[in-house]
Amino acid sequence: MKAFFNQVFDYNFQCNKKLIHSCTELKTVPEEVIRLFSHLLNAHHIWNSRMLRTAPVHEVWQLHDIQYWGELHYENQRNSFEIITNADSFEKRIDYESSEGKSYSNSLQDILFHIINHSTHHRAQISSLFRSNKLGPIPMDYIIYKR
Repeated sequence: MKAFFNQVFDYNFQCNKKLIHSCTELKTVPEEVIRLFSHLLNAHHIWNSRMLRTAPVHEVWQLHDIQYWGELHYENQRNSFEIITNADSFEKRIDYESSEGKSYSNSLQDILFHIINHSTHHRAQISSLFRSNKLGPIPMDYIIYKR
């Protein structure tokens, strides 16, 4: 299970790096791209904080300047790898409070998978925004990563 999560988090890391690089090359980044990618970074940070039992620093929809995306992304990745490396059991339950203040409990593996799935979802939205703004597509398919 550790090898699987290390691989999918590396894939996630590479996709986000491509997106960050593409955005830094643009003269103007669409506001919705900034909003969605900031959210993607914030959500990953918040989930890591829940698993590490630390207080999150960022809010769910807090906006970040593009110049800080790489740093935030790297910190998220480092923390996720730490969580995966130190996991005794991926079935371990994590109790947490949602952003709406409701209490929940999910397994570590479900939360880790959710982070990847959530990121993929928002990258797809961003890809759609790139197309609608006549910006080139960013190849981020998993099979491309595996080649």
